[in-house]
Amino acid sequence: MYQSKGIANSRIEVADALRGLAVAGIILYHSVEHFNVGYPDAVTHTLPCDGTMFNLCTVLFSGKMYGIFALLFGLSFFIMRDNQAQKGKDFSARFFWRMVLLLGFGILNLVFYNGDILTFYALLGLLMIPAGYLSTPVLWAVSIFLLAQPIEIYSLISGWKPDLSALGGYYQKMGPALEEGSFWEAAAASLRYGFRCSWLWFLAHGRITQTVGLFFLGILVGRHRLLYNEGKNLKTWRVVLAFSLAAVVAGSVLGAAEHGSVHFGPLDALLHPLYNLAILLLIVSAVVLLWYGFAGFRRSLTHICFFGRMSLTNYLLSSLIGTFLFYGWGLGLYRELGVTWSFLVGIAIVTFQILLLRLWSRHHPRGPLETLWRKLTWIQIKPPKAER
Repeated sequence: MYQSKGIANSRIEVADALRGLAVAGIILYHSVEHFNVGYPDAVTHTLPCDGTMFNLCTVLFSGKMYGIFALLFGLSFFIMRDNQAQKGKDFSARFFWRMVLLLGFGILNLVFYNGDILTFYALLGLLMIPAGYLSTPVLWAVSIFLLAQPIEIYSLISGWKPDLSALGGYYQKMGPALEEGSFWEAAAASLRYGFRCSWLWFLAHGRITQTVGLFFLGILVGRHRLLYNEGKNLKTWRVVLAFSLAAVVAGSVLGAAEHGSVHFGPLDALLHPLYNLAILLLIVSAVVLLWYGFAGFRRSLTHICFFGRMSLTNYLLSSLIGTFLFYGWGLGLYRELGVTWSFLVGIAIVTFQILLLRLWSRHHPRGPLETLWRKLTWIQIKPPKAER
């Protein structure tokens, strides 16, 4: 069983920077995807570079930004659990309640955006409670097992395939409501089909075990204090950078380009999540090394750090803004804008949210949803007074 080392967990600014980059990347890719409403056969405003832009966004953002977010989610769990352990308290029940609250935020987000991730984090995040008690060597073994895509390996060996037949039907049922329906029709369709679509899509793309594996990897990053500039940590990140870069290059060479992404033929279900993981680790290691190596790089990410500290608010706010811009109940820009213009809209959304929350931060130390989540997490229920 893991025991706290009793070392204070000071704020990790590079984690805020990574979280901000992840949320910004999520918003940009959601914008390119028109927040899952898709593209009609004819889009009014397109550019010759749209195909290249889509390919670039897919390589940099798809699967990687959510992965970084998952890694940092595990790190946050470790920090909160370890802080409580140093006070002699068990964080398990409180974290369970925290995930119940996150599930509520996720359902709220589903009202606007059918591709919500918070519901999955809330449910899968509960597995971190038992994982927090595991010894570090055992947790490393479990993490590597999950990140190695065991479901896909079993599928290749046994011939078993998950039943994904309902996925296309769910999207077809949601489509008309998102494209032409009222807000309430779109919300009803997202609530009814959104979670089921995302679950099957996750299952089809190896995201379930990888997400949990990244949660656990985040716990290990916290236990080893890898995001602090101390000891041989930077040497470790240089090794991660070298190996992940080699894996990305090898995957890019061995895989065949297909629809703007690398495809590995019959082994794609197994190898593509691993390829995404390599890119994710390449991004994280590069950011950490640049952060501690160059003061100018740190200064350039000042706004992104701030953005990352309010990640929950930014994630839900982007769903509200993005669906209003692209869905039929709002401005219906899915009919108008091609990939490049949609990407620029994503940049505008990120910029607007930074400016808006800068105004908020003048009077509040945390984002509005972060403040609410924190207060509800640590709410104390006083037992009724005994009658005399």
